Amino acid sequence: MTRIPSKAEILEWISAHPTHNSKRDIAKAFGIKGSDRIDLKRILKELEAEGHLEKRKKTYRDPDRLPPVTILQIKGPDEDGDLFARPLEWHGEGVEPLVLVMPRASDPALGAGDRILARLTLVQDQDYHYEARLIRRIGTNPRRLIGIFRRHDEGGRIVPIDKAASNEWMVAENATHGARDGELVEAEQAGPKTRLGLPRARVVERLGDPSAPKAVSLIAIHQHGIPDHFPDAVIAEADAAKPMGLKGREDLRELPLITIDPADARDHDDACYAHADDDPNNPGGHVIWVAIADVAAYVRSGSALDREARKRGNSSYFPDRVVPMLPDRLSGDLCSLHEGVPRACIAVRMQIDADGNKIGHRFVRGLMQSAASLHYAEVQEAMDGAPNERTQPFLDTVIAPLYAAYAALTKARAARQPLDLDLPERKIVLDDKGTVVSVNFRDRLEAHKLIEEFMILANVAAAETLIQKRAPQLFRVHEEPAPEKLEALRETARAAGLSLAKGQVLQTRHLNALLNGAAGTDDAELINISTLRSMQLAYYNVENFGHFGLALRNYAHFTSPIRRYADLIVHRSLVRAHGWGDDGLTSEDIERLEQTATQISDTERRSMMAERDTTDRYLAAYLSERVGNEFEGRISGVARFGCFVKLDDTGADGLVPVRSIGREFFHFDAESGTLMGADTGLTLAVGQRVTVRLAQATPVTGGLELELLALGDDPMPVRGGGGRRSPAGRSIKRKAAKAKAKRAKVKRKVERKRR
Repeated sequence: MTRIPSKAEILEWISAHPTHNSKRDIAKAFGIKGSDRIDLKRILKELEAEGHLEKRKKTYRDPDRLPPVTILQIKGPDEDGDLFARPLEWHGEGVEPLVLVMPRASDPALGAGDRILARLTLVQDQDYHYEARLIRRIGTNPRRLIGIFRRHDEGGRIVPIDKAASNEWMVAENATHGARDGELVEAEQAGPKTRLGLPRARVVERLGDPSAPKAVSLIAIHQHGIPDHFPDAVIAEADAAKPMGLKGREDLRELPLITIDPADARDHDDACYAHADDDPNNPGGHVIWVAIADVAAYVRSGSALDREARKRGNSSYFPDRVVPMLPDRLSGDLCSLHEGVPRACIAVRMQIDADGNKIGHRFVRGLMQSAASLHYAEVQEAMDGAPNERTQPFLDTVIAPLYAAYAALTKARAARQPLDLDLPERKIVLDDKGTVVSVNFRDRLEAHKLIEEFMILANVAAAETLIQKRAPQLFRVHEEPAPEKLEALRETARAAGLSLAKGQVLQTRHLNALLNGAAGTDDAELINISTLRSMQLAYYNVENFGHFGLALRNYAHFTSPIRRYADLIVHRSLVRAHGWGDDGLTSEDIERLEQTATQISDTERRSMMAERDTTDRYLAAYLSERVGNEFEGRISGVARFGCFVKLDDTGADGLVPVRSIGREFFHFDAESGTLMGADTGLTLAVGQRVTVRLAQATPVTGGLELELLALGDDPMPVRGGGGRRSPAGRSIKRKAAKAKAKRAKVKRKVERKRR
């Protein structure tokens, strides 16, 4: 009879061979044949029942895995020179996984005993389990800077691009990383600061030409003053943080909560689960769970982490990088709801009826364990009948119930009628060098809308709970359009043969009726853009003025505390209101709540401007090789100096200077937002279809200059030098008298009102 291995031996073998773990592989490894396989099957089932193993498609694996970001301790190189490390936060019961460190040329030298924060990748068919990339060495936090490298005989110097920086930095010959004179480089402090002489740095990355792809977002970050370096005290606090246990928390680890994010997401701050409500008083209803990372447990009021998070206000997102609100140790690890890893959370259980109306909710402070980290496309494909090996186990028990609850929420949304703009979001796709390879428009899947509706419902629940408990909070406020902007929208609608209700309190359903009337017509994009421009900017306030765009009376941000400080304030207020601990909202927080609201509203706008500038520069770089090409587009704005055109293919905005349109003088009418030619009557207005030629693209500034070739189907009229007018010119001139008469009539009407 063959000796049957012990449970410990089986676990050790599975941990060492993560890709060869079927029952057949295990039997072959231990030489088990014939009827002895029955005993092996029994042991595997016992291990599965005890929670040591998890069975998936006839294979067994250790259910514990390392999170994507974790702390490692360097063991030192082996006989082949490979650098291995051990995970300091391994809690599995099997053999500790083996991690190979993959150093980059710019990484500092690492020695045995060094502790590092690293990003891990699970590998297959290797004699180790993970590959690690250094984020930084624990206990060190060298200052980083961006600047122009200037070479000299003994190395070089770096001139920072940050206007606030007063010092240049010296670079030794052996620390230049091969940088050339005039290149933009990223560098870090080398050695301690000294009282005399210039500070020293070493180049860690060459970004090339200052207008090169990798420099684009870094320049925007520094131009807009977005902090991208964490102070030493902040890093020290983050490094000292430990995973939270079950004490004082509700155990939610049995709930099959899952995260659904973009495929390239690095952090997961929200998870969800839904099922049919078994309450007989709620036929056809659903229960929805939304769990959010408990950031308040790690970022305490008044701490260095808190001060820095408040200063940043939010994370900033660029096509090639993220400037996070919190250090990687928190944002990418302890506060990220990674699959299969216990994580602290604040969760809300919500009941909705068959028509999607919320009829009850309660908040809990819990400990959860994500059952799966999925992305939007694969979840949607699963519901569309094409599940993959990741989504198949969850299709009937988790994914389908989520969509059933979402279907009910769409009924409530239809009754509420939030503003329904159709403005596709563009996505810039970069290669490894940071060069734009394509500009696409993001797919708007049902999976996206599902998560969006769940998050909105959770945000409403948070606001309502804090109102009920008379607790201080920050509301997300979106006020109705200003009267003058609304009147401009009415004029645009009237010119398109549409109408917008007047003489009554404006509601989003009135705007949706306008948008629906334009849908499918040539004016659809014009009406959508004009409606968006009529909107006020959303902001944070201690007073509740409602959210016009979402058609909600009570709304607060609760679902993204990793990347928004406002959500952290709401979490702290929930902690204080429920008496969950001493890490809630403090008296000092409450005293400066108005100041905080202004501060984070400003940082949000700062990030928006930096992100927009970066996008413009990337698009200009992408189009710089297409100078001379013709493009279709639509006029998106009109000013005294020309008109702006949004290109169909990329969504890029370019300027048609008024000087390039013709030799005639153009009158700018601010009231109607038009440019009219004095001789031809040629009128340019927002929304008109145009054909343009790209005359110039400047990646450094993000500027595009265009030449107007055709207005709609009519080519631009020929002018000057006694040349004949084109048919389009004669047609436009015949319309000029009518347009001028209309303007005069409006002017007289305004003057009468002023009297």
